[in-house]
Amino acid sequence: MTNKELLKKAFVEALNLSPETDVEALQYNSIPEWDSLAHMALISQLDEAFDIMLDTEDVIDLSSYQKAEEILVKYGVTFQ
Repeated sequence: MTNKELLKKAFVEALNLSPETDVEALQYNSIPEWDSLAHMALISQLDEAFDIMLDTEDVIDLSSYQKAEEILVKYGVTFQ
């Protein structure tokens, strides 16, 4: 599984979305499913999927799928 697929899977599972959802268009609070509790579930999914521990600042900054990619790159995750 590619890192892009892992990231999508993390969003789908944490936010309890359909696999067909266009997660790349998602932004925090843009859908009812992405509330504060789901946000913490997403952080947990990302930590586990990529074997990292996000800093508090990054947890707060994670406001979209695109931002998640940017943040993960800081932790050495590559996307192709």
